[in-house]
Amino acid sequence: MKRKIQTVLFIILTIFSLNNCYAKEQSIDEQKKEIIAVYNSNNLEEAYKMISKIMEEDRDYELWYLLANISQDMNNEENAIFFLEKSIILNPAFDKAHYNLGNIYLKNNKYNSAINEYKLAIKYKKDYAFYYYNLGYAYYKQEEYKYARTAFKKAISLKNNEPSFYYNLALVNKKLDRIKDAQEALDKYNELTREENL
Repeated sequence: MKRKIQTVLFIILTIFSLNNCYAKEQSIDEQKKEIIAVYNSNNLEEAYKMISKIMEEDRDYELWYLLANISQDMNNEENAIFFLEKSIILNPAFDKAHYNLGNIYLKNNKYNSAINEYKLAIKYKKDYAFYYYNLGYAYYKQEEYKYARTAFKKAISLKNNEPSFYYNLALVNKKLDRIKDAQEALDKYNELTREENL
């Protein structure tokens, strides 16, 4: 009889524990939705405070990423880098975190680091044109024009109506003395910008 009572108590405690975990998860998911709404209303400080109230061990990679975005919006790149790294630790395949980290490095002229982050973003999401475009731009800044050209062409293959892709392809083709290719890219750039202005 004593054994049956212990078993029943164990089952009840297990169910109670699982319910608490589920309720906690639900609560964080609900909090996250509210935080995103506050962030989208451009109330950065309030969104930051709301996330700060969540225990660090309870924050998922998306909350760390959101903290990074808030920090970037508030011109605190040091915190943004830290929060992006936290997000990546929790989800190494989170392409957006790699991309944003690459953008910070690119802005700060840390081209090798930017290139590495863009390559990781591409590894996890191969069909996003701006990952290739920014990769090309980082290569361009390092004067690695052949790699830049390849990246710009890949960006164009994924999104062929973006004028800036053609403009930068024209620049890199000119650097590579591919004058005909440079002119073709420039002509396409001019065509697309005319269409935008109509």
